[in-house]
Amino acid sequence: MRFRRIPVRKIVRRTLLAVGAVQGATLAGLYLVDHRRKKNRAPAVFPRVPPRSTTAGGSEVTLYTYGEDVYADMLGAIRQAKRQIFFETYIWKSDAVGQAFKQALIEAADRGVEVYVSWDEFANLVVPRSFYRFGPKVMCKPHPLVGNWLRFPRSSGRNHRKLMVVDDDVAFVGGYNVGSLYATDWRDTHARLTGDIVWDMRNAFIDYWNLYPSKTLPTIADSGIRVWQPNIRLYRNVPRNMIYPIRAMYLEAIDRAAHHIYMTHAYFIPDEDMLRALVLAAQRGVDVRLILPEESNHIVADWLSRGLYGQLLRGGVRLFLYQHAMVHAKTATIDGQWSTIGTANIDRLSLSGNYEINIEVFAPEVARQMEEIFAIDSSNSRELTSEEWHGRPVMVKFSEAVLTPFRPLL
Repeated sequence: MRFRRIPVRKIVRRTLLAVGAVQGATLAGLYLVDHRRKKNRAPAVFPRVPPRSTTAGGSEVTLYTYGEDVYADMLGAIRQAKRQIFFETYIWKSDAVGQAFKQALIEAADRGVEVYVSWDEFANLVVPRSFYRFGPKVMCKPHPLVGNWLRFPRSSGRNHRKLMVVDDDVAFVGGYNVGSLYATDWRDTHARLTGDIVWDMRNAFIDYWNLYPSKTLPTIADSGIRVWQPNIRLYRNVPRNMIYPIRAMYLEAIDRAAHHIYMTHAYFIPDEDMLRALVLAAQRGVDVRLILPEESNHIVADWLSRGLYGQLLRGGVRLFLYQHAMVHAKTATIDGQWSTIGTANIDRLSLSGNYEINIEVFAPEVARQMEEIFAIDSSNSRELTSEEWHGRPVMVKFSEAVLTPFRPLL
């Protein structure tokens, strides 16, 4: 019997097509499950922590874990502004909360305040274009849907930052986007800052605004720093300049940990170095705990993250899955000394792709408050055990393996 030889190229092509078909079917199945899940989701219920202030060197830090609280203070700051407002966000919905921010900013401009705003066009494709008409007095520079890749080939990242600075007096930064959903149904973390660090926040906005000159919009005058703030540092990922310090900040802090590491993250798809750093910390006796969403708003991100749970659990890292609400925070605290709050997730998009901003705080008082928040969030989470994880259905394990090639994309 003669066997017909099939060219290697054809075998490779058929194999790739088969793998692609399986991956496509898996993604389609996940999106179907996600659609049904969102349709039948009950109202969010989770423990709330009232805003509390503490000091860090020459600055005051107020932490928020509930959207309505931070929105009220941000709107209050806008309404009291006398000279200048810098406002930057990733998602800006056109619902009641989004309209309240828009109206407050327009009213500030009408009374003579210089108002500069920026948002990400890609993140707001579903928002009516008419919402982003502010009139001639508000200076708007949206982060473009498609950047000028020919002129600036490294400028493909999205602007994922959320910050606001008012009158050089107060600044806000953290994970909260602007919208009614986030006001009550999402558990996130934001910080209000006063004192010396406000200059750094102001400088971060000015540097971004001036990064891409416009023929129709003015540049903003820049000035050198007045006070070097040793207790709080600002880290900014700037794709245009190929600068990504937030990842290095995390790796350095994890490497120094001696007692505990508590991290809360919405989308957790670490690279090999980050994964190894956490496991090595756990193996040298550090209590490493992660709070992650049981179900996030991005089901594919969930499944890509789940593919790493086995390595984390085998390495001694404890995983806690947040219940009954979407946890969107991007925070960590280590050894009662070090904390970070900001916009960067632990994934490739945030750590080596997007414009992001995090504060790094060296203050036991802030760390203590972060630990209290972590404890309350842990009370609304269930711990994932190795026994439960390894006992999941074979089909689930297969689906996770099929999606592994997509991990570097997120």
